[in-house]
Amino acid sequence: MKYSVIIPVFNRPDEVDELLDSLTRQTVTDFDVIIVEDGSSKKCKDVCDKYVDRLTLHYYYKDNSGPGPSRNYGVERAEGEYVLILDSDCVLPPGFIESINAELNANPADAFGGPDRAHESFSMVQKAISYSMTSFFTTGGIRGGKKKMDKFYPRSFNMGVRREVYNALGGFSRMRFGEDIDFSIRIFKNDYKCRLFPDAWVWHKRRTDMKKFFKQVYNSGIARINLMKRHPGSLKIVHLLPAVFTLGTLSLVLLSVILAVLGSCLWILPLLPILLYSLLLMIDSAVVNRSLIIGILSVVAAFVQLYGYGFGFIQAWWERCVLKHGEFSAYEKNFYD
Repeated sequence: MKYSVIIPVFNRPDEVDELLDSLTRQTVTDFDVIIVEDGSSKKCKDVCDKYVDRLTLHYYYKDNSGPGPSRNYGVERAEGEYVLILDSDCVLPPGFIESINAELNANPADAFGGPDRAHESFSMVQKAISYSMTSFFTTGGIRGGKKKMDKFYPRSFNMGVRREVYNALGGFSRMRFGEDIDFSIRIFKNDYKCRLFPDAWVWHKRRTDMKKFFKQVYNSGIARINLMKRHPGSLKIVHLLPAVFTLGTLSLVLLSVILAVLGSCLWILPLLPILLYSLLLMIDSAVVNRSLIIGILSVVAAFVQLYGYGFGFIQAWWERCVLKHGEFSAYEKNFYD
């Protein structure tokens, strides 16, 4: 078996159904699937049973520990030469594994990852969130999707690792958030070869509303400082941009309020950069998604992304770098919200 697909699941049987269905449509079939049910109350065992005659499928149930340890649990039971790590809210195009195969045959790699896209069936909010996480005009534009000069750090929603390398590195750490970047950093530190496979993309649903999206990116901002503490030198200038954006735009709004209180007719001037940026986002997203409503929602999603990450980053910097507190994350009700 060349590939083992590892999927941790928590209370998402409907998503698992869609993902498994897309796996039955792959043009390359040299893989097995390992579902790790991470303490769910809504189990997907019945869903998995529907696919036992169409996929080489293994289902395991365990107590809740989060996606990182659950991926490790699955890899311990994998037989493939490569493990493909996917989130349960992904859906694969038919040529997904074929694209990975072609890349590895052309130029072998120890680890790799691919980008994500929004499916036509996604809600308008999901498409807006997807835009904010992938657009050139947000920090999503630096996350991957095209070959670039800087290193590519695979994310856990779409990551592949040679099983021998995975085991040598001990898999994912027990970090609550940012565990995938921690793993990617360790891949590079140990001189393994890691590449972006631009054609091995997935449809990624991400969060279904702005509140959940804010929680995700807020924890991502915190995780970046935690990662800096674990891996000195890993913090780059691009990681500062959301915090700079957050402080900069709030300063402009405050300046506008002060000018308005003072009765100055120039109160609108500080808001112009924010308004122009919002207009740019709206137009670009409306064109990309062929929807003005999605364009407007994308402005909201972009500000949620930038402010959420920015506030999380600033809080973690204060807690860890100024007050010298230990590693933490903000929203810990469970690992999947």
